[in-house]
Amino acid sequence: MRSPVFKAELYGARREKDTRHITVADMQPAVFEGLLHFIYTDSLDDLGQDDYQETIRHLLVAADRYAMERLKIICESILCENIDAKTVVTTFALAYQHRCGRLNDTCIQFIASLSTMETNDLMASQGYVELITKCPLALVELLQKTIRLVESKF
Repeated sequence: MRSPVFKAELYGARREKDTRHITVADMQPAVFEGLLHFIYTDSLDDLGQDDYQETIRHLLVAADRYAMERLKIICESILCENIDAKTVVTTFALAYQHRCGRLNDTCIQFIASLSTMETNDLMASQGYVELITKCPLALVELLQKTIRLVESKF
């Protein structure tokens, strides 16, 4: 079984007696469909193209929630390959919250490579404001690592 959490819910001590189903709360149907597809096929091939990147972000959260490390690594790799200025701060927050070291480092490297004007735009973005309010420790880490990376280039 690809998910030890599902295994525990279906067969283990966490299994509810006299129930024939599990309720999966807080997950969009398309994300759950992608999760099931991965469980049965070990691939994300048939994932719809409707907001693909956002679906991958949600799949990473689901993979972390259900302890599906292979899926988490695949989602992390996809996100590393598709970082842009509009999503880098949100992606960094996601990486920080779900302990995705490679994605975290990739976001920091991307931010460190931005020009002063691009950095100012990033700091004016809604994602940056949300990072300040929701993950202030992540912001501290981001600033410290970015400064060290920029300084090491000089």
